[in-house]
Amino acid sequence: MAKGKFFSALMKAGLPCLALVVAACATVPAAPQPEWVRDPYTSFNRQAYLAVVGSGGSRQAAEMDALGRLAAIFGTAVQVSDTLAESYRNAVSGGAVSAWTHEVALDRTIEITAGMNLIGAEIRDFWEDGRGGNHALAVLNRADAVRIYSQMLRANLQIIDNLTALTVAERNTIDAFARYQFAAVFADMNASYAAVLTVVGAPQYAQGLRSGDDFRLEAREIVRAIPIEITVQNDRAGRIQGAFARVFSDIGFRSGGASPRYVLDVDVNIQPVDNPGAQFLFTRIELAANLVDTETGTVLLPFTFNLREGHLTLAEAENRAFRTAEQRINVEYRNMLSRYLSRLIPGL
Repeated sequence: MAKGKFFSALMKAGLPCLALVVAACATVPAAPQPEWVRDPYTSFNRQAYLAVVGSGGSRQAAEMDALGRLAAIFGTAVQVSDTLAESYRNAVSGGAVSAWTHEVALDRTIEITAGMNLIGAEIRDFWEDGRGGNHALAVLNRADAVRIYSQMLRANLQIIDNLTALTVAERNTIDAFARYQFAAVFADMNASYAAVLTVVGAPQYAQGLRSGDDFRLEAREIVRAIPIEITVQNDRAGRIQGAFARVFSDIGFRSGGASPRYVLDVDVNIQPVDNPGAQFLFTRIELAANLVDTETGTVLLPFTFNLREGHLTLAEAENRAFRTAEQRINVEYRNMLSRYLSRLIPGL
């Protein structure tokens, strides 16, 4: 049957509705644009909520755009560095802080941008315009934000009080230095929380807060008052002693003092390596260093390594071995000491 006769037969058979159905399916109109797309506060009371609309080529893109616009309301004052965020996260989840009942609704935290999280932010509506455009409505309840952020701020203040509640005898100690360093982390986070609270309408929580730099300054004063005695067995021209001294000095500790509480006891074992018939002569260094709290008799930080270096003469082989040992102290011991101090939060 010819094509024209076929369609004619279909029409005579009463099937023109098929074409109408197909046409109708191709032109199904999108749902009418909701009022909130034009003005989010037509759906949410401005006094009770922060509300913004975002758009994008997909639902996910529209939602992220909306959350990003919501975060932009707070500006850069609420953003924190990756280092601060990680330090704070470790402290909160590490066990010691939970002992101070840091009860926070962390499951309600939404990561919006780098360094910016909003607790309580949520996507409350979505609309697709039928032409590939997607629109999302993000909101933050002001009262919820005040309740949650003020709770976290108060908990952090309690933690800071506990960290810095030191007796005179406890003041000039490595433990006290670490405590004030951690207090600075919690103070920095409080500055971010206070910025959120100010935007949502509770600026009173930002009054009277100490900055993280205040606590870092006190930590530097503490560490400058802590002498570290460094004793080295079998050194050469004070090279090993000098390498360790530079590490402690760069952090802020001072050397010497009368009967210091902290002593770095270092033993260096130097010996030639027996290697008959070899062109090069080798020297081996074995080093063991223990940072000791003499008041408690505790080894706070053990550090060991061994290495060997070679040269045509034994003297130069030994010189190279000491130079490599100095480099390893400067890098490895410096990093180890920094990690040790950063983990000294009480209770861990």
